[in-house]
Amino acid sequence: MSLFSFASRSATALGILFALLTSFALATDFEQEPIKYSEAKPSNAITRLQERLDAGQAKLTFDDEFGYLPSVLNELKVSTTSQTLVFSKTSLQRQRIHPRTPRALYFNDDVYIGYCHNGDLVEISVADPTLGAVFYSLDQEATAKPKFTRHTDNCLICHGSSHTQQVPGHMVRSVYPDAGGYPILSSGTYRIDHTSPFRQRWGGWYVSGTHGKQSHLGNLIIASSEDKTDPENADNSSGQNVKDLSTKLNTSRYLTPHSDIVALMVLEHQGMAHNLLTRANFETRAALHYEAALNRELKQPADHRWDSTKSRIKSAAEPLVRYLLFSGEAPLTEQIAGTSGFTEHFAKAGVKDSRGRSLRDFDLQTRLFKYPCSYLIYSPSFDALPDEVKEYTFKRILEILSSDDTSREFSHLSKADRQAILEILRETKPNLPPYWKG
Repeated sequence: MSLFSFASRSATALGILFALLTSFALATDFEQEPIKYSEAKPSNAITRLQERLDAGQAKLTFDDEFGYLPSVLNELKVSTTSQTLVFSKTSLQRQRIHPRTPRALYFNDDVYIGYCHNGDLVEISVADPTLGAVFYSLDQEATAKPKFTRHTDNCLICHGSSHTQQVPGHMVRSVYPDAGGYPILSSGTYRIDHTSPFRQRWGGWYVSGTHGKQSHLGNLIIASSEDKTDPENADNSSGQNVKDLSTKLNTSRYLTPHSDIVALMVLEHQGMAHNLLTRANFETRAALHYEAALNRELKQPADHRWDSTKSRIKSAAEPLVRYLLFSGEAPLTEQIAGTSGFTEHFAKAGVKDSRGRSLRDFDLQTRLFKYPCSYLIYSPSFDALPDEVKEYTFKRILEILSSDDTSREFSHLSKADRQAILEILRETKPNLPPYWKG
């Protein structure tokens, strides 16, 4: 082969590589191949419920006061103990939201339900195993054939941005709200997950529960002109350790009188976990899609694995591993206690090992969970991860739990923590790789 022909072939290959890598960089646009979010057919708790409704195997009952909300919660197995109340105008039906009429949120491991008093619709977001957050609404009008309507563009303005890891996802925001529920944006907002300092949490939310001397932004309304100029230093002493919210709103308008502090803490952990699972899913599928195209163009074997693909999978998996193992979790300094019974309801649903231990067991004294590994490792979203990223995640978690990784990110895991999590997963997590049993 002449030098010229070799150089030409190399230049062609580099050109192809550049074009494919450019397309690869754009793969985070989830409307492109291989995700095609809006065109793809979802398969999740809502689509299954709609199929049952259409087949006459399920029925939604319309309540004169709450519309379809109680029936939807019942069909989706979402407990009313999960109710949280947000009064900042930061969602779809903002004209209905006010400190006197907050929006209620209910959730389980996969579904989030939003309800506004006298609202036009029930809002639903579901963690679809292959598409991430998929958004629906259900009109609050009695009909013989209730129909869930899927939404894409409008919801993704907020729920498909940097706040959600650039994938269709969920977010819990903390703001400084004025007397009308409008965020005072000049003072900034916080995106909240389990790594957020306690003092930054729940601005614009009602919070029922006790937490000792730890302070938060919940139950705070910035009403005076003085506080509006310096909301960070507004006095919120009356908003701490509140057990009864009836002095702040008419709680009879809601299914329960609570906005449980433990439910809020689980909600903020879970939302980001779902986002990171979706990101790992999307990034890996995109990497494999463009690797396949590159192999075809460069006449490589179909199973040739490029370093760039390995790097992409690793960069998507590592944040997921850290989050699942509660790396960077903000510490608690005093006991947390809710008011709605959510703590007991949530823990009871845990899969237990032969010693009665579960990843849903709470600590609530120094951290959220007794065994710091997310219960979402059992979720359909985790199980639906592409094999390549799931295998990487399994290997890394085992490596960390086996004490081979004692880096700063995992220094919060004691030897006892690692052993307990390892034992729980070995007994309760289906389809573990064979090397986990060693």
